[in-house]
Amino acid sequence: MQPLKSFTIIPSLPEKLSPMRDIAYNLWWAWDREAIDMFYRLDRNLWEETGHNPVKLLGQISQSRLNQRAEDDGYVAVVERVAKKLETYLKANTWYEKKYGDNKEIKIAYFSAEFGLTECLQNYSGGLGVLAGDHMKSASELGLPLVGVGLLYQVGYFHQYLNADGWQNEMYPENDFYNLPIQLVRNQDDDPQIIEVDYPGRKVFAQIWRVQVGRVQLYLLDTNIAQNRDADQNITDELYGGNDENRIQQEIMLGIGGIRTLKALGLHPSVFHMNEGHSAFLALERIRCAMEENQLSFDEAIDLIKAGNVFTTHTPVPAGIDHFPPQLLEKYFAHYYPQLKLNKSSFLGLGRREPANDSEQFSMAILAIRLASHINGVSKLHGQVSRDMWSDLWPGVPKSEIPITSVTNGIHPSSWISKDMGSLYDRYLGPTWMRKPVDVTIWKRVEQIPAEELWRTHERRRERLVAFARNRLKTQLERQGAFPSEIVKADEVLNPEALTIGFARRFATYKRAALLFHDPVRMAQIIRNRERPVQILFAGKAHPQDTPGKELIKKIIHLARMEDFRQHIVFLEDYDMAVARYLVQGVDVWLNTPRRLLEASGTSGMKAAVNGVLNLSVLDGWWDEAYTPNLGWSIGSGEQYDDLDYQDEVESQALYNLLEKEVIPLFYDRGKSNVPRKWIDMMKNSMSAISPIYNTNRMLGEYTERFYISALDKQNRMHENDQQRSKDLAAWKKRVQSNWSKIKFVDVQGDGEKEYPMGAQIAIVAKVELGDLSPEDVSVEIYHGKIDTQNEVATGKIDEMHCTSSDDKVCTFEGKIECALSGQYGYTVRILPKHEDLVHAHETGLILWAS
Repeated sequence: MQPLKSFTIIPSLPEKLSPMRDIAYNLWWAWDREAIDMFYRLDRNLWEETGHNPVKLLGQISQSRLNQRAEDDGYVAVVERVAKKLETYLKANTWYEKKYGDNKEIKIAYFSAEFGLTECLQNYSGGLGVLAGDHMKSASELGLPLVGVGLLYQVGYFHQYLNADGWQNEMYPENDFYNLPIQLVRNQDDDPQIIEVDYPGRKVFAQIWRVQVGRVQLYLLDTNIAQNRDADQNITDELYGGNDENRIQQEIMLGIGGIRTLKALGLHPSVFHMNEGHSAFLALERIRCAMEENQLSFDEAIDLIKAGNVFTTHTPVPAGIDHFPPQLLEKYFAHYYPQLKLNKSSFLGLGRREPANDSEQFSMAILAIRLASHINGVSKLHGQVSRDMWSDLWPGVPKSEIPITSVTNGIHPSSWISKDMGSLYDRYLGPTWMRKPVDVTIWKRVEQIPAEELWRTHERRRERLVAFARNRLKTQLERQGAFPSEIVKADEVLNPEALTIGFARRFATYKRAALLFHDPVRMAQIIRNRERPVQILFAGKAHPQDTPGKELIKKIIHLARMEDFRQHIVFLEDYDMAVARYLVQGVDVWLNTPRRLLEASGTSGMKAAVNGVLNLSVLDGWWDEAYTPNLGWSIGSGEQYDDLDYQDEVESQALYNLLEKEVIPLFYDRGKSNVPRKWIDMMKNSMSAISPIYNTNRMLGEYTERFYISALDKQNRMHENDQQRSKDLAAWKKRVQSNWSKIKFVDVQGDGEKEYPMGAQIAIVAKVELGDLSPEDVSVEIYHGKIDTQNEVATGKIDEMHCTSSDDKVCTFEGKIECALSGQYGYTVRILPKHEDLVHAHETGLILWAS
């Protein structure tokens, strides 16, 4: 039955508690310990029942309880203190203001398909979303003039439950948006603000929800409104659900709808950060708007908007990228081609490795790469992997020069550090550790924490983790219909004093959750040692369509029920941010076993490290650059294998050896005080070395200084004088493209010697025909370096040559090579287009090598 009219009921708070409503709607509370404690103390049981949701808590708590708390002077004082704390936070002078000045005008838009901000807002699936959430939190901390854009999913990502056989099943409970810490954006008439996007034969409408994240806003689009037909109401139904058609519908709404949302809200950022390729259609909408608003051609519009686009890829394999078949693009974008003044082939070519290959699918990552000025992976190793993966987009360009760099991921420390550890930091590091998490000198004070105090703090967290795991296991068994005797035994699983290993992440097969059990007999011997017991906690979800991942979970469950492993292994259902916090705060060792080069970054190990947990991991992602022997352990030395079965054998044995010979002995090496001092030394090393580097404040500062400010400056320049620079650049590119085939090397000469002493200089002269181009249109460069075993210059140095003479046909360029080190070296010469407004040297894809 449809309602005649709808209305919203809001909590009725006593005057003394009224600030709690504003606090509840600003997710700053999610990383402030005192604010969380304020809500927790209001009603502890209801806080847990509502999933740590302060809006729902205030809406469901009894009026008598509110009135009681309003008469409690001590509690009212806490509310006033938290409210003042939030007010002070919002008004404080920030890093961005101090460095770059006024930040009132939004300059940066951050687009992501998911945002993991807190467990009560289930708008995330895993690491990508949690990173996006931490990105927003650090943007608030640093005072960046940034706004987030995403989708609001009616059922979010699925909730996981296991049947009696250990098989993963999925539940999709609907989110009640009106009882979440989000607010509907309304227009001047107090009606919901609506945007519209063209879909085949119809318009799809979306309303906008605002999430206040400290100082910054996140806007989420919701199509579940009456203006849409039933099928379109489901576009924003589920995160990463459905088929290709549902996915392209979502990504159109995210990219194109997201741009229209910003315009509807009167926001005009200059920099657009695409967090993975899901939002890449925003670049097309920006081009369309630029063409329409400034009467530009497609090529002119590309040069205008490209300068302001940033693309971060999180995927180390092509299969992980969203691809769409050509017929699906034709269905959803045929009406869009004329607006860009493109034909079908040209449009589809924007998302293909081979633009003219009609059978190739359309890649969202390639679209983002082609239309971004800054492209990065999420760890140093992932940057290398990405340059290899996408090198064919720049044929003839050495891999070291592929314009893909890296910014290593981080975490938002205040969101992940336990209350106990945070209090310890407050005492010995001082409260500035929260405001300045990148300050190395502050983290060096970890050394001042007494070993006994650090250990007791960590032991409390392990005890709480064990209690949490036992309660969670009881609930799981009750729901599965287990016998009462089996449920009672849940109180006996795990040992609060035993070495506890945590493994929690997405259950994709490449992450190898079962590597520990490659040799179950040997693992059983390790676990069941009565003098030095070991226990393992697992958590994680497999994608609903990932049958091998589900089989892996089932395997872990069955192993946990074996007599050898019973009471020592627990799998916790429905992994989310709340479960993650218990794990990264309470285990002793964080285990990570991906196949090398398949983990783009990973951040869970960083969350563990700031809580004093030691990492035991394959050298992949962030650990490849962070690892030193005094911080944790590496499984292998970065080897790569063609035979995957052999790799599993070798690395499982390496893992067992580490546990038996290094990890377990170090943990149980206790003196008279029963404190593992050498283990604690490693904890301190890890905390002080990892914490100031692998955090999102450092990460976002790097994005700002390397990408955002550069993109902002270039974007502003391209808009000067009615976009004249973009028009000139497009015309110059067209001229260079049409003349490039006429360029050729006439002659390249060196000094001709076979040997040179160190310190000598080799003079190189190149004679070049440039056709209708001038010497100012090109960069003629010497590419030189050490010759490798394949008789190639693998990583060359570049020295630009200078034009010394020119006639109607031939230009002479001269340069020198300095002989700095001994060995066998080589050189060649190349020509590249050169223009001050190119976003990078290889933007045009044109390069000519001497032969």
